Amino acid sequence: MSIQNTGYEIKVQKVERPTNRSYYVNLPVALAEALGVKKGESFFWHIEDKNTLVFRRAKPVDKKKLKSLG
Repeated sequence: MSIQNTGYEIKVQKVERPTNRSYYVNLPVALAEALGVKKGESFFWHIEDKNTLVFRRAKPVDKKKLKSLG
């Protein structure tokens, strides 16, 4: 499931409804748990370039050592 052994590969999902269309990106559980993500927490996307999106917490938390992803 990893890309070049550096992360987690996901698929973008597209949902089309009569009134709107949306794209969804799932956050793998291992990453969410390692980062201590809470239900309902807000994040922002930032476009760095056409190949790189940066996902940031709306309210930064204290920098700590990450939990093991293994």
